[in-house]
Amino acid sequence: MRSTALVTGASSGLGAEFAVQLAARGHDLVLVARSEDRLAALAGRLSAEYGIRTHVMVQDLAEPEAALRIADRLAERALRVDLLVNNAGFGTCGRFETIAARRDHDQLMVNVVALVDLTHALLPDMLERGAGAVVNVASTAAFQPAPYFAVYGAAKAFVLNFGLALRQEYRKRGIRVLTVCPGPVDTPFFDTIGTRDAAVNGSLSTPEAVVSAALRALDRNRGYLAPGLGNALSAHLLPRRPRTLVAALAERVTRKVLASSDTADQPRDYAA
Repeated sequence: MRSTALVTGASSGLGAEFAVQLAARGHDLVLVARSEDRLAALAGRLSAEYGIRTHVMVQDLAEPEAALRIADRLAERALRVDLLVNNAGFGTCGRFETIAARRDHDQLMVNVVALVDLTHALLPDMLERGAGAVVNVASTAAFQPAPYFAVYGAAKAFVLNFGLALRQEYRKRGIRVLTVCPGPVDTPFFDTIGTRDAAVNGSLSTPEAVVSAALRALDRNRGYLAPGLGNALSAHLLPRRPRTLVAALAERVTRKVLASSDTADQPRDYAA
């Protein structure tokens, strides 16, 4: 019996690439995002190419009971999820007071609340079967304070620590939990955030490389991954204390986004 993977933010970027590579591995797919047309096109292509079953669920993850609605639709279709990929997310940047409060609220609903709620909804069934996996997509922003990305960085720090904690809780109960912390990736994320200057280290990875590394890390039951040599060195070797000094140094790197970071009226998409 084939396993089923649910991927959020599957309409583009890392989410679409997770769908492609998981389909190539033979997983049936549940694809979740807001864009029905893009989801349907991707689902049709992957079904035809890999002979898998695909299910499309259109859902805005910023809505308060988004995860409950997804869980209800899974139950209606008698679908059991073996692998949950919490990929959906978006970011804001700029001076905190210039960013619309509603936009940061929605960012937390998508990046944090929906991720936790979906994990709550799907993990018990995995535990009942004694097998399953959760992949959470965080960011290298999770490793230190991120001035001008204050809410985004804090949300990704939550995702990282949440994932590491769950891994310890469930590692002896058949559940793998991996947190992926990519640096800048060439996806629609930067169109959404409003500036390519948000790629503060100046270089972009490809979705293909990040997802391939993530799935290899999941196979090896890694706890977290910062794909790419530079990202790995930053994650493992740079000092994290004193925290105020780290924040001050981070501000010198991230301040360049201020020239082009008026994103309050930009449309958002859940492309990580």
